[in-house]
Amino acid sequence: QVQLVESGGGLVQAGGSLRLSCAASGFGTYTMGWFRQAPGKDRNFVAAISWSASNTYYADSVKGRFTISRDNAKNTMYLQMNNLKPEDTAVYYCAAGRLSSLSIGSRYGVEYWGKGTLVTVSS
Repeated sequence: QVQLVESGGGLVQAGGSLRLSCAASGFGTYTMGWFRQAPGKDRNFVAAISWSASNTYYADSVKGRFTISRDNAKNTMYLQMNNLKPEDTAVYYCAAGRLSSLSIGSRYGVEYWGKGTLVTVSS
C-alpha cells in the first residue's frame, strides 16, 4: 500500500509560479504522475515521470511551463509550475501507477491517488 500526500497548492496571480510536492510512503518502482480536476470537469492528465526519471511526459497544455521531477531517496515528487494561467485552476492529484498507462496520460493505470491540493490562479 502506497500513501500519497500532496502539498504546495495555494492562490497565485496569473504569470506566477508554484511548486507542488507529493510525499510517498514508498515509491517502489512506480511511475508517478500528476492529474488535475477543475470544478465540474473530468480529471485530466498533467505530467508523468518514470521511476528512473529518465523519461517525462506532459500534456500539451502545460508543455514548456511545468516541470515534473522526483527524488527517490526522499520518496518525493515535484511539479514546478511557471507562467500559471487562470485555466490551470484545479485540484491537483498525485498518482502512482504503470508506465504503460501514465506515459500516454491514461488514469486507468493509476493504482494509488493522493487526496489532492487546490491551485487557484487569479486573473
